[in-house]
Amino acid sequence: MVDQPQSATPPDAGGQPGHLLTVSEVAELFGVSAKTVSRWAREGRLSSVRTLGGHRRFRESQIHQLLDQLHPD
Repeated sequence: MVDQPQSATPPDAGGQPGHLLTVSEVAELFGVSAKTVSRWAREGRLSSVRTLGGHRRFRESQIHQLLDQLHPD
C-alpha cells in the first residue's frame, strides 16, 4: 500500500469517517515500541495513511481487527 497524505479523516470500511491512531497509540495497544510499529508500516504489515505533516496514522478499526485476530477472546 502506498502512503499518501490525507487532509481529512479517511473513511473506514463502512464508508464512515474512521478514527485514526498515532504510532505511539498503536505501539501501546500491541505492547511494542513505536519504532516497531513504524517498521511494520514501512514493511507493509500495517496499512497507514500520512498526515499533511508526514506523520503516520492508523485506522482504529483495522488495528482492533488485527488485535482480535491475534488475541481472540
